[in-house]
Amino acid sequence: MSVRRTLTITALCGCIAGGASSHPLAPALLALEAEPTGEVAVRWKLSRLQPTGSELRPVLPPHCQALDAPRVTVGDSQVSESWRVDCGEQGLVGHTLAVSGLERSRTDALIHVRLADGRSVRGLVNAGQAVFLVPARESTMSVARDYVGLGVEHLLTGLDHVLFVIGLVLLVSGWRALVATVTSFTLGHSVTLSFATLGWVRVPTLLFELAIAFSILLLGAELARRDDGVSWLRRWPWAMAFGFGLLHGFGFAGALNEIGLPQGDIPLALLSFNIGVELGQLMIVVPLVAGIVLAGERLALVPPLLARVPAYVIGSLAAYWCIERAALML
Repeated sequence: MSVRRTLTITALCGCIAGGASSHPLAPALLALEAEPTGEVAVRWKLSRLQPTGSELRPVLPPHCQALDAPRVTVGDSQVSESWRVDCGEQGLVGHTLAVSGLERSRTDALIHVRLADGRSVRGLVNAGQAVFLVPARESTMSVARDYVGLGVEHLLTGLDHVLFVIGLVLLVSGWRALVATVTSFTLGHSVTLSFATLGWVRVPTLLFELAIAFSILLLGAELARRDDGVSWLRRWPWAMAFGFGLLHGFGFAGALNEIGLPQGDIPLALLSFNIGVELGQLMIVVPLVAGIVLAGERLALVPPLLARVPAYVIGSLAAYWCIERAALML
């Protein structure tokens, strides 16, 4: 019976993995680059994975007239369109940009406008704030607010990062060890996030995505082990968390590079995004730890097989991502 239950749980986890994605709701991106002549190059990027029934489309100012038909490029995870419009002497400053269909979608849309004089402004639209008014210049407060929100969203919508954080909480025992482990993970991904975003280090995207998946697989396997000894992962969880945090930092940097950084506020945007990632991390750690504390001694009554279900879920999803990302590399 124990073997059959184990196989059943593993099969169910595999089914879950088959339909899961590490970042299923990546934000859409509307990028506009204005020229002194009044012409504007438009780029619209959208994840191929969107909720059923939702259709996101950019809405430009009515005086901007299309000059050519959109050119469509279909990638593994995104669909891109690019075309040119003529906004004349009115330009973009002081006019609104929007994305239709956000009320039916759980994702946000990033807006990046490069003005004719070289300055850049950025904004974020969603179901609660569907319109972005193009300002002459971004305020410091808006930069901080938007990039904190993007950091939180990226952490919480990235199932691979979420599962790794959950695995860290389940791996260690004692609040001191947990604080040291989570802090080490934070330091690790902060280093590579900064280095990669600033262009000091470059790593092939698929390579570090595969490495991230493998780190989660290794963590899931460790959680599924019986207590027949203390492994190096359990003996030095902070070192493991720091090392794997370096890998996950490249994942965060990949998302931030897609969004872009405001040229006049690069340090602020980078710090704000990192703060947002940490806030998202705390949104996972705090409720999970609170639940474990409230459960108290009742956790000891959970059957061993049932107690390893989280490990099976984490490991199965990670195994699926490893196979998927390795196949893409090949």
